[in-house]
Order: sequence, then structure tokens, then C-alpha cells
Amino acid sequence: MPKRIALNASILRAPRTGIGQYLAELANALAKQDDLQLQFFNGLNWNQQLPDTAMPGYSRLSALIKRWVPAAYPLRRALEQQRFTQGLRKQPAGLYHDPSLCPFEFDGPMVMTLHDLAHVHHPETQPADRIAEIDRHAAKAVQRATRVMVDSEYIAAEAAHYYGFAKDKFVVAPLGCAERFQPREPEDLREPLQQFGLVPGQYLLCVGTLEPRKNLQLALNAHQRLSESLRRQYPLVIVGMAGWLPESYSQQLQQALAAGFARVLGYQPDALLAQIVSGARLLIFPSLYEGFGLPVLEAMSSGVPVVLSRRASLPEVAGGAGSYIDVDDDMGCAQVITQLLEDQQLWQAKRAAGLTRAQQFSWQRCAAVTADVYRQVMVS
Repeated sequence: MPKRIALNASILRAPRTGIGQYLAELANALAKQDDLQLQFFNGLNWNQQLPDTAMPGYSRLSALIKRWVPAAYPLRRALEQQRFTQGLRKQPAGLYHDPSLCPFEFDGPMVMTLHDLAHVHHPETQPADRIAEIDRHAAKAVQRATRVMVDSEYIAAEAAHYYGFAKDKFVVAPLGCAERFQPREPEDLREPLQQFGLVPGQYLLCVGTLEPRKNLQLALNAHQRLSESLRRQYPLVIVGMAGWLPESYSQQLQQALAAGFARVLGYQPDALLAQIVSGARLLIFPSLYEGFGLPVLEAMSSGVPVVLSRRASLPEVAGGAGSYIDVDDDMGCAQVITQLLEDQQLWQAKRAAGLTRAQQFSWQRCAAVTADVYRQVMVS
């Protein structure tokens, strides 16, 4: 009889970003493990299937609740904990896996995924009430977990040192890349990109929530340092949710938008995002800190060379295929971008290296490592 695994999927109520993509892809890959049966908690109820889309109006509703309801985070958690426990009384599970920093209380073995320590190193990049909630739960959760899944060797070593546990408590399961991220012919991209006024191969791309940790300011500064002809030929396109502090980029973005040097596309559905990524000439990813850096892998899988910072886990993902920059050197970043735009042979070499590098990562591999951890934990 398959072993029943309880998986917290409540994050999928929101539009999918990094952790949501991780959960959805991992769950789909785990479904192929015949000896495991997954049941998903959506914040209110338990289901056998993942939701296909986010809850309509979730982002707006969540913002209103946080604004008008005192102690919104603890109150929501208390309500969800009650529903979580009630459901498991009816259908007990042999193991609970939570992809977040704040797992629910569970009377049994628990596995959690610790994607990064951004809440430790860059608390200023998240709202204070969210950091307070993480501080209340994260350290206790790591202590309580039988195993902690992490996305990279960098985070495994960092977490072991910070929390004071042996490194074997932390299991590295590198992320994979959805099949929709693949090289595409320009003629297949012209129609979907036309709605944004974009031409395949004629724009630079940044992907990520507009928050300080993503360091999009460097990308804007570097783009401004390009020659005017390059800036006009290759506008800077930013895709991602507005985040909680978009005003820090507004003035410079408005100037670039008015001059036609930048486009802000906001959050885009999965299929369209894959087309936008595939149509880019380069991905610019100057993040200050990442637990993995999924957009880097997605760009390489799409045949798009990546200009990225040599920070945290990012070199583990890009390896020798990446073109590395310093996070505070906009002039150096501009020089790297210019070289890749003007040297077709170098661009082709980086493209080929990225495609080869991307083949080392898969959701099947991530799921296999995770499933092995489940089995080990349930028999220990």
C-alpha cells in the first residue's frame, strides 16, 4: 500500500513564483513514485490534486487583510493549523513535508525545505511582519524536522553553520527546469511577443520580484551605460511581481520607460513567461543572494546566455556557462553585456555552454532525492 505523504500546498493560492514553481514541479514528479501517495493542504481543505491556477484575486485580498486585520499572520496561521489538524485526523499521513519556513505542528516525522537564509542575511528585503513570523517559527522548525531539504550545497553548509546542526541533517536536492523552457525559433515567438512590442533576440531580460535583494538597480544602471544604439536595439525588459517595495526603482524606471529604453511587463503566466525568456538575447541576473536561482537555469535551458553575480549558490547553477559580474559594478556589468552583444562567437559559445549545463538538472532527479528522504525518514 502506498505511503501517504502530507504536503503543504497553500502557497499555490498565490501566483506562482520560485517556491510555488518548486512545489508544483516537485509534486508532479513525485506522483510518478508508485510507493508514495500525496495529499495536498491548500490552507483550508485537503485534496488529492494540486490547484491548476492561483486563487482569483488572492494578491489583492491578501494585501487588504494584512492592511486591515491586526496580527494577520498569526491569526491566519492559527486558523490554518486548525484545518490542517482536522484533516489529518480523518486521513492520517505517515510524513509531513512543508516547503516553507513555518511548518504546521504535526504529530509525526516532518521534512521541510529551506530554500535560503534570506530572512537572516537580508531581512530588510521583506516586510517586518513577515520577518517576525519567520523568526517565531523557522529555527524551531529546523530543529523539529527530521531532515531539511535544500536546493544547493551552499545553503546546506550555510544552514548547518547558522543553526548549529550536523550537515547530514540537510539534504541537497537541486531544482530542475520545466520542459516549457526550451530554445525556440524566432518565427514561433513573433506573435506572442508582438503584444509587448518586442522582437525575438532584440531585448535584454530581468526576471524576478521587484525587491532590493534582486539588485535590479544594477541592471538599470548598467543598461544606462550602454551606447545609445545598443540601448535602443536591446531595451531592458523586466518581468515579475511588483513585490513589496517597487517604489525604490520607480524614478529611474519611469525615465527609461519614457525614453523607450525599458519595458515592465509585470507578472506573466507560465507559458508566456517561457516564450519571453526564450526570446531574450541575454538574461541579466545580478541578485545579491539566492538559494538556487531558478531563472538562471530556465534561461540556460532556453538557449539564452546569462550575466549574473557570483553570489551564494548562483555559481553552482551556472558553472562555467555564466558570465559573472560584481553586484556593485555597473560599469563592469555594462562591459560584459556589450561584449556579449557585439561578439557573436562569444554569445554562441555561452549559449552552447548553458544548454549543456542545464542538462545536469531535472525535476526527476530532485524528486528522486526527495522520495529517498521520505522513505528513510518513515522507516527510521
